[in-house]
Amino acid sequence: MSKPTDVRPVAATLHLLPVQMRVPLKFGKEVVTRATCARVCLRVRDRAGKEAAGWGETPLSATWVWPSALSFETREDAMKAFCVRLAEAWAKFETFGHPMEVGHAFEQHVLPGLHREFNESRGAGAEPMPWLGALVCCSLFDIALHDAFGQLVGRPVYHTYSAEFMSHDLAHYLTPAAGADVSFAGKYPHDFFVRPVPTRLPVWHLIGGVDPIEPGELKGTEPNDNYPVLLRDWIRRDGLRCLKIKLRGNDAAWDFARTVHIGRIAAELDVPWLTADFNCTVHDPAYVNEILDRLRDEDPATYGRLLYVEQPFPYELELHRIDVHSVAARKPLFMDESAHDWKHVQLGRELGWTGVALKTCKTQTGALLSACWAKAHGMTLMVQDLTNPMLAMMPHTLLAAHVGTIMGVECNSMQFYPEASAAEAKAHPGLYQRREGVLDLSSIAGNGFGYRLEEIKRELPPPVAKFAA
Repeated sequence: MSKPTDVRPVAATLHLLPVQMRVPLKFGKEVVTRATCARVCLRVRDRAGKEAAGWGETPLSATWVWPSALSFETREDAMKAFCVRLAEAWAKFETFGHPMEVGHAFEQHVLPGLHREFNESRGAGAEPMPWLGALVCCSLFDIALHDAFGQLVGRPVYHTYSAEFMSHDLAHYLTPAAGADVSFAGKYPHDFFVRPVPTRLPVWHLIGGVDPIEPGELKGTEPNDNYPVLLRDWIRRDGLRCLKIKLRGNDAAWDFARTVHIGRIAAELDVPWLTADFNCTVHDPAYVNEILDRLRDEDPATYGRLLYVEQPFPYELELHRIDVHSVAARKPLFMDESAHDWKHVQLGRELGWTGVALKTCKTQTGALLSACWAKAHGMTLMVQDLTNPMLAMMPHTLLAAHVGTIMGVECNSMQFYPEASAAEAKAHPGLYQRREGVLDLSSIAGNGFGYRLEEIKRELPPPVAKFAA
């Protein structure tokens, strides 16, 4: 079965954009001060020979995808090299279809082999890049594929996820959980989108593990760049209503004290929502339960503000099959790093997880399939950030607007590298500045992801790779 609108990739041009952070960001046990965003222009061709180009971008967050004692540079360089391999593979991928079909086929049948071969090519003693790293590197190409399809058919991306353009329904991709009264036959991603689609979303602010909170914590080395440093100043300037607290996961006293401290500031400034992110560092549910129970007993106001808890446990879900029902009985518990795809979401549900934090950096195709599976099974959604700047921000926020989340969307690039998105902000001022606690998506318009590239005056660095079929 095929459609006249089916496309295949025919060319890929890869750029790497370095970004310097204005303040450090702590990921798990590491602190990072810079990032690299990989951006690709992917050309597609339909069966009649008509072509169009689309763009995708993802930060190569080596610390997030690859916790390791290896240097940041070693891991990031590996991810850059893998992106180059992917550029060639995508340009020569001969499968025709809707982007959901082409993206799924690439992830199922090409990416595993490329990932295995890449790790083997690094030598027997080299630490392998995790699968999550392969997904992040692949995501920019998959995003660009969806954008290019929208450009070619003359529709916004989210208007293409229906039987009009897709040859296969969701039953082709997804299997319901055993015993669930769920069927995906005759269903398409379009059937799981919220209506009407909001153009304003509550936005979450990230409080990193090394962020100073009080004036006495300032070291005098903080940037003097017209952006806030201290939490109260951020809350007042941006009208914040949602705060995400990065915790250590291996220091219960610190984690409890940090949460209480943020909770008191939230109460002082009338911030209603908090979440706690343990970044995969916990191995025993009792650790989280004891912190939550202590908050409930000693600081019930802060406990009440905790909307959900995010990914305390190791992200290799199949290796660490931890029963988390006891945590989820206290607060909604969201998978993040563990939610590689819908099958991992299914396993997480069996283990007691109640929600899924989606990320476009695991591919647009995969995020939509996970969203549909989770919603069909009564799980709650969130869309979490990878400190997405520039073009990466738009697919990220559009996903949150369309799938419906427990509360808005997380966006923190304006905290860590706000000037990186200055060119994009001219076309989308409400998207790269948080005001009154929300992001304004109304400027996203047109075909594909609605980037409005013709209005964004960004000079790209020379491509690091260019391939054609």
